[in-house]
Amino acid sequence: MHMRKPIIGIPADRRLLGSHWFHCVGEKYIDAVVQAADAVPVLVPALGERYLREWLASFDGILFTGSPSNVEPHRYLGPQSAPGTWHDPERDATTLPMITGALDAGLPILGVCRGFQEINVALGGSLTQKLQDVPGNLDHREDKDAPLDEQYGPSHEIEFAAGGMLEKIAGAKRMKVNSLHSQGVEKLAPRLVVEAKAEDGVIEAFRIDGAKTFALAVQWHPEWKVMENPFSRALFAAFGQAGREHASRRSR
Repeated sequence: MHMRKPIIGIPADRRLLGSHWFHCVGEKYIDAVVQAADAVPVLVPALGERYLREWLASFDGILFTGSPSNVEPHRYLGPQSAPGTWHDPERDATTLPMITGALDAGLPILGVCRGFQEINVALGGSLTQKLQDVPGNLDHREDKDAPLDEQYGPSHEIEFAAGGMLEKIAGAKRMKVNSLHSQGVEKLAPRLVVEAKAEDGVIEAFRIDGAKTFALAVQWHPEWKVMENPFSRALFAAFGQAGREHASRRSR
């Protein structure tokens, strides 16, 4: 019997392009779901909780992506953002309840960059808005004037938690990853368990303790040229496998 491919929801940004609003997802995330997770991507418009129940009943996993926008600081009782910071309140209103709903429903979830930060906020954690201003921290931002391959190239080393999910997926204790963020975890949410840290101690990955299935988030960008990076490919493949297992349970 042919098993259907898992359906992965990808929540969209809401962006003003010209004079009109669009709901958008970066193509690299779609490609990673199709190519490395071997799953069917479905873009989810930023409509808040309006169709949350229907979405959760339809998906076999959710990918919370990166974005140029930041989670609004009132969501974690943080200080006001610097002038010019881009926010996306409609995305916040969609993803934050979707994260807790997905966990309750036993859906596999993977968070990347903004998605990593959203998961921490949704579960009660807080964010530092400018990691580079914290004494002792590396500058985790990319050089926006550099070519894309350089911006997304390996930037710093991370160390995996011994015996953790990522150490098993990577088959290594350390890995060099890219780095394109100024925000990061300040207070880790109670349900989260650190899976990797940078050399300066900044949390780079966590899993959700007590989740019924794959529930992991990373601060770097594994979706970039995913098929050329064995570790990134393995990460999305593990997410896709959890989606396949969910799909098979749903079809029984």
